[in-house]
Amino acid sequence: MSDPTPQMTIISADTQVRGEIIIQNAGLILGTVEGKVLSQGRLHIGEGAICKSSVEGAAITVDGTVEGNVLARERLELNTTARIKGDITAAKLIVAEGASFSGNCSVGTEAVRNAKMDEIAPAATNGKPRMKLGGSENGLEATLAGLEAKLAGFNKPKVGAGES
Repeated sequence: MSDPTPQMTIISADTQVRGEIIIQNAGLILGTVEGKVLSQGRLHIGEGAICKSSVEGAAITVDGTVEGNVLARERLELNTTARIKGDITAAKLIVAEGASFSGNCSVGTEAVRNAKMDEIAPAATNGKPRMKLGGSENGLEATLAGLEAKLAGFNKPKVGAGES
């Protein structure tokens, strides 16, 4: 007989983790994490916890400190003791009085969809950051190719009317 309650991964207060953590269900972090945290389900950064890492999850609740970017695919809740230094992307954002946040903030399903695309970019570009300027990436590439062609023309010696 299977257990109907989802499993929860707990990083206790006396634990320090360095590296990438991937949680299949729910997670509770009470200790210190340096690296990347990815949860397929709910993730709770407890009071006193310190995450010096990027954090991604479906629904994230923060009572502790996060020094890195946060991506909440469904909902991000910052309680009164929450401290975030990094960019926030969330489908829904709830901020309690007393919470602090320093960084850029993008909210809505469109913001989450765009963030997911950007996260794939480093692997697709061999770790080099992608540039996005206004329009589509293909439009940018075409513009850059046109500029390169024009610049190449400056390097060619010009033949004057009296030269052969």
